This record gives sequence, structure tokens and C-alpha cells, in this order.
Amino acid sequence: MNVLSLLLIGLGLMFWFWGSWPLLGLASYLSKLHNLSVADNMGSALVLVGLLLKLPREWPLLTIALLMLVIWNTIMGYVLAACSQPRPRRGSQ
Repeated sequence: MNVLSLLLIGLGLMFWFWGSWPLLGLASYLSKLHNLSVADNMGSALVLVGLLLKLPREWPLLTIALLMLVIWNTIMGYVLAACSQPRPRRGSQ
């Protein structure tokens, strides 16, 4: 169980770095943010699951953290998408 836990934590760290690397590219900022948020969410979830296997006594706290991570990232994705839409000009139809 300890090896699986360390493997999941290591995989989560790899997702964090993998998601951060495209920030140096030439893609649009929305594409960069999408890649970063998906990889960061997956990496954080894998780290939390790895910690859950390593510290089974802390399952209520880690489960709440995992749930909040998924909800927060989803809401922030919708907020960023709504804020990136161009606003219609006043008086034009």
C-alpha cells in the first residue's frame, strides 16, 4: 500500500510539472490556462488519493479537500470562460 501511495503522489507531481511546462509556449492564454487547470486538478487529486492511502485515519479531511478541489476548479473554469467572452457594445444591435 505504501508503494502505491508513493506512486500516486509521484504521478501527481509529474502532472503538476507537465501542466506547467506549456506556459512557456506560444499558445493563447486561454489554452494555457485550460491545460494548466486540468493538469493541476489531476495532479492535486492524485496527491490527495495517495495521501488518503498513506493516512487512512484522515479520510474525512482528505475527502472534503478532494471534493472542494473538484468543485472549485469547475466553478473557476466557468468563471474564466464567462469572463473571456467579448461583451456586446452598448447601442449596437
